[in-house]
Amino acid sequence: MCAFRVTLSRHQRQELEHYLHTAQRSGQLHDVTCLLAILAVTEGQSCDQVALTLRVTLKTVHQWVRRLLVAGPTGLQRTKPTGRPSKLTKTQKHELAKLIDAGPVQAGFTSACWRSPMIQQLIYERFGVFYNVFYLAQLLKNLGFSYQKAAFVSDHLNEEKRQVWCTTTWPQIVNAAKARAALLLFGDEASFPQWGTLSYTWARRGHQPMVKTSGKRKGDKVFGLIEYFTGRFWYQGQEGRLNSDTYIAFLSRVLAQTTQPIMLIQDGARYHTSAAMQRFFGTHIERLTVFQLPSYSPDYNPIEKLWKKVKKEGTHLHYFPTFEALTDKVEQALLKFANTPAEILALCSLPTELAPAA
Repeated sequence: MCAFRVTLSRHQRQELEHYLHTAQRSGQLHDVTCLLAILAVTEGQSCDQVALTLRVTLKTVHQWVRRLLVAGPTGLQRTKPTGRPSKLTKTQKHELAKLIDAGPVQAGFTSACWRSPMIQQLIYERFGVFYNVFYLAQLLKNLGFSYQKAAFVSDHLNEEKRQVWCTTTWPQIVNAAKARAALLLFGDEASFPQWGTLSYTWARRGHQPMVKTSGKRKGDKVFGLIEYFTGRFWYQGQEGRLNSDTYIAFLSRVLAQTTQPIMLIQDGARYHTSAAMQRFFGTHIERLTVFQLPSYSPDYNPIEKLWKKVKKEGTHLHYFPTFEALTDKVEQALLKFANTPAEILALCSLPTELAPAA
């Protein structure tokens, strides 16, 4: 067991904690380990326990404590080493890239996202090379990595069904629609909140853009259909919840506005597949044929791009003091696209894997 018994004054402890925070911000791994060890010893932990926890030798902990006793907190600060710092070899860089690709959890970290200090620690532990945390960005860039925002992907994706849709179902639908001279409609719904939506915009550095919000938890719900061949657009807004009754009312209005057969492609929302909807589809089976998109595949529905454009032009960074102000703004944006089918065709192009099949 360690024979040291170290007691710090309040001022000395604050000084050590300040050094620790500075070292953590600058990514000085050695200094962080040293200061954590000293603070642990001063709180009554044994040197053996500290060495085991921080994965350093007992002799190293003894040396750090002696430096504290001899020179105080300032004696723990290291002088900058002379000479050229060591670097990873080409083989080590290749191995590091594989470790980063595997993710932090596989490397023994609890976080699911890489941070520069974590990669710094990984390099130090695996290869014995210490990189300044500020140099890591250039190192990672040279290895083909970039700092970017992660994206969600559903754990319910069925790649086999998506592949069947691309190679078989979708080409059959297109051919059938052409043969019957039918309207090929993609359907979906969107919600436009009264409290507003935010996006990136230019502003003076250091002055974050501020947008007023009413805070009202209300939204303008909109049913929409776009026709694949012509870009024709049907829509219907409402204040209440989306359900089977409102969806039936919307589809009934569309059926009344045309005499052509309709082939409808929709997602698996509950009110799309409810018992009431099945009865409605059965009543209009002579004119209305319904197809379900693969589960969790909004990327196969081109109307999603239209909703994104409407929000960008109509609601992003806007203030809506009343619900009527919101619905008027959304109506203006929707009406614009309803009158420009060519723009809808250009905007709602299919994903590359569906376009060749069509």
